[in-house]
Amino acid sequence: MDYYKILGLNKTATKSEIKDAFRKLAIKFHPDKHTASSKSVQDNATLKFKQLSEAYDVLSDDRKRADYNLRHSGSGGGYTTSSSSSSYSHNSNNRGYGYGYSSRTNNTGSGYNEGYGYGYSKPPYNNGFAHKFGKFAHYLTTRDFLLHATFIGIILGGTIIIEKSRGLLWNLHNSRKSFEAAMDNIQKAKEGKDKK
Repeated sequence: MDYYKILGLNKTATKSEIKDAFRKLAIKFHPDKHTASSKSVQDNATLKFKQLSEAYDVLSDDRKRADYNLRHSGSGGGYTTSSSSSSYSHNSNNRGYGYGYSSRTNNTGSGYNEGYGYGYSKPPYNNGFAHKFGKFAHYLTTRDFLLHATFIGIILGGTIIIEKSRGLLWNLHNSRKSFEAAMDNIQKAKEGKDKK
């Protein structure tokens, strides 16, 4: 399925052009707009809307769009399309994108739209150094990392402040003695008491 053709765009379309084309066509083919139409018109509008939604989802996401462009550039493409389930998956290992649409009938037996859904499953990565480094780099950009770093900074900063202030207080009250000299004097005084 050629997503650019579905949206009436060329491969150099910008995100705003993709968004505008999708909105225009989504309004035209939305299934709720065709509830009073014949069954075949409803089915065609629903199918077209699913295709538009699928095309917009892929082309509006930079990573999915790059993957789609790579798979459809001269090699015949690596995806197969199934219009009945409105999904496509990678031929070699059946992983990739999946889309679904569900509908049900109400008490009168006529069909109505329950919702549209889609999912994207990432390809599995190996557990090599690059993957672990990527996960670590991603963690460095999360809110959890910032909270942990702030907490550790507060604890370390407090420890340093306490350590410095203890030394300053000692020097303030005992200007002529070092801490070690005072401890030696205390030790000598204890030894003197023990001898008596």
